[in-house]
Amino acid sequence: MRTICLYFEIHQNILMKRYRFFDIGTDHYYNDDYGNEALTNQMAEKSYIPALSTLIEMVKNSNGEFKVALSVSGLTLEQLELHAPAVIDLLHQLNDTGCCEFLAEPYAHSLSSLENEDCFKEEVKRHSEKMKQLFGKTPKVFRNANLLYSDDIGALVASMGYKGLLTEGAKHILGWKSPHYLYHCNVNPNLKILLRDFKLSDDISLRFSDSDWSEYPLFADKYMDWVNAFPQEEQVINIFMELAAIGYIQPISSNILEFLKALPRCAKDRGITFSTPTEVITKLKSISQVDVPYPISWADEERDTSSWLGNILQREAFKKLYSIAERVYLSRDKRIKQDWDYLQASNNFRFMTTKNTGINIWRGNYDSPYDAFTNYMNILGDFIKRVNALYPEDMDNEELNSLLTTIKNQDEEIASLQKQLEKMKIKLDKVTGKQESKTKTKKLPN
Repeated sequence: MRTICLYFEIHQNILMKRYRFFDIGTDHYYNDDYGNEALTNQMAEKSYIPALSTLIEMVKNSNGEFKVALSVSGLTLEQLELHAPAVIDLLHQLNDTGCCEFLAEPYAHSLSSLENEDCFKEEVKRHSEKMKQLFGKTPKVFRNANLLYSDDIGALVASMGYKGLLTEGAKHILGWKSPHYLYHCNVNPNLKILLRDFKLSDDISLRFSDSDWSEYPLFADKYMDWVNAFPQEEQVINIFMELAAIGYIQPISSNILEFLKALPRCAKDRGITFSTPTEVITKLKSISQVDVPYPISWADEERDTSSWLGNILQREAFKKLYSIAERVYLSRDKRIKQDWDYLQASNNFRFMTTKNTGINIWRGNYDSPYDAFTNYMNILGDFIKRVNALYPEDMDNEELNSLLTTIKNQDEEIASLQKQLEKMKIKLDKVTGKQESKTKTKKLPN
């Protein structure tokens, strides 16, 4: 039976305030609070609230046959908790249906997987803990920021215990192969890989309301006919997109919500089901490994990292940022940690792109890529001064490595003690339960 794996990303760009060279050393606050609040409310009103409400309605109307996967970046969760708690409530309602799977990702929606293993692991662990805290379940499947993936990233994700991963079904990687099968990482076969069908995904997220598109207007029955036309042996159709596509990129007036609502019924009429990523990797067998020697993403025609690291400005900012990664890792200063998260957000580098993609690129509150670069480097300059005040630049590598080793050992010891404590609690609950059972038995009348 053919199944659709439908996944939505929830991440909004994080805005930094205008920061001059002369502010370095005197002003240590970098965030554009007004801009972030306005953007959060705009996204919530236009997209998140109507889209999530629709997904909840789809689950209820299908008697639980419709299923969906979501991931929400840690920085976006912070903004939603501050400015749009109604969205958090809807996420809880969707989770309570039992038909939504929440995935893990880097907390700051960063590019750390390309540069620093320790930063990447720390981010993913923190995000996973946040998901467990909010929704009561530890994620089993991972999706990287911007669907970034390579063989090395796959090996790293597998080593962290994840069973599945979502990435792009890029043509230059697949060649003649179809994205409609389950694959596995070539370094660690235990990590199953779901590949995005970029055409079917972009038909909804990018082209749905385009009146010049040859398939306009798109209806749910036509869309499901396309899915149903694939060879029967192609069992999983992975449709991945931003939630912002629903209501923001494709406005409500385009009837995008009505289109979504009709999908479960049209799918059922054709014998097509919906599955979460965990269900897919549990029920289906991998047919082959996928070889990705160089990082891929879901961005632009190239499906590579050039949107964030394609020019000298972006690479200089990226290199400068991660040059202090080990010192930030040592820090226990909450302000340093929070500012580090915001500086890592991948949109900072996207704002600096000089690529001609044929579409307008939103640059936040910047006028040009050079403006974005200058502002970011001014902020980064002040941040580096603060970090170096804690851990001076002249600290030799041996001393720094010693501190890092000590912290890692402490973290591992704490994790080990927490596991032992959880085991003891389980044993205690069992013993307490048995004692209560015996007490009740004794009190029963003859």
